Amino acid sequence: MHSFFNKLQWKIILLFFFSLGLTFATLYVMVQVLDIIYHRYRPQLYPLVLRIISVNRYVGFSLWQSVVVIFLFIFYVMLLSWGTTRKLTRIIRGVKKMAEGHLDERIPVRSSDEIGMLADQINAMAEQLQLSLAEERMATQAKNELITNVSHDLRTPLTSIIGYLRLIEEDKYKDEVELRYYVNIAYEKSKRMNRLVSDLFDYTRMGFGQIALNRTSIDLVQLVGQLTAEFALQVRNHKMEIEWHPPQEKLLVLGDGDKLMQAFENLITNAIRYGKDGKKIEIHASKENNHAVVKVINFGPPIPSMELPYIFDRFYRVEKSRSLDTGGAGLGLAIVKSIVELHEGTILALSNPQQTEFIVRLPLQSQ
Repeated sequence: MHSFFNKLQWKIILLFFFSLGLTFATLYVMVQVLDIIYHRYRPQLYPLVLRIISVNRYVGFSLWQSVVVIFLFIFYVMLLSWGTTRKLTRIIRGVKKMAEGHLDERIPVRSSDEIGMLADQINAMAEQLQLSLAEERMATQAKNELITNVSHDLRTPLTSIIGYLRLIEEDKYKDEVELRYYVNIAYEKSKRMNRLVSDLFDYTRMGFGQIALNRTSIDLVQLVGQLTAEFALQVRNHKMEIEWHPPQEKLLVLGDGDKLMQAFENLITNAIRYGKDGKKIEIHASKENNHAVVKVINFGPPIPSMELPYIFDRFYRVEKSRSLDTGGAGLGLAIVKSIVELHEGTILALSNPQQTEFIVRLPLQSQ
């Protein structure tokens, strides 16, 4: 009932009747006071009273009382509506400041009627607009960084390719062995460029939601086990070992096998690249509640704690040099995160002087 009478239309109706009641109450008091004054000063006021009576007879109603009623009614309406008009004034002032660009301005109106709801909605709209502008600025900054980083990472191998091809074009090589050496370098640089373009294309498609997952029932134990076996030779070539610790049970998830394979490939490649000093990679899989958990662990140098929150950002690498020879393009972990999130999962990185582990959690397929 309280909220019902707090509605603006009921406030207007109550304001009207209150103003009308106060008007007639004031008029009643005025008539009594004037009657006392008239009887006390009757000789002096009698001619004035006669003129008022004659005017009333001419117009057909009590003119002075009508004028007083109108002025009193207007006065009480303005007095009783002062609080409401003040709220509207605050709203107008606040909207004007927001229109001038002060989006941090908030309208200090607190009431349970429609005016208060309007103020709350305007404040919410300003906050959302402020957030949208901040996101737009961040998107613009990210786009500029993307262009800068892609240009840098493409220019470096491209410069090498052009340089070695120029040597070949100008016959500046001693023999066929040196020629093949130059061709091999240009070929390796070309593969790195192709990898960067492919990673960038995949990440962009995932960022815009343009990848449709081909979901099937997948046993993560079998998928990760197969992947571990495929990486065995590559790991040995880096003088490292890879250990696979599977659970006894299957870990069935509903996902895209190719995309999940790509995600774990990137994690293992990352462990090989940055965990060489540790000589070993461990992969653990287990079931926790309704999730499958896969941990990829390397024992190389730790990731500084200040770097951990950013390692899944695109083009972010712990080593600040932009050389592709010492690391990837900075898109591998960003792609992993995108794939995991597309599967309604999460990924977390933990690092200490003993080990660095990437923990992937994926929801298990409901039975």
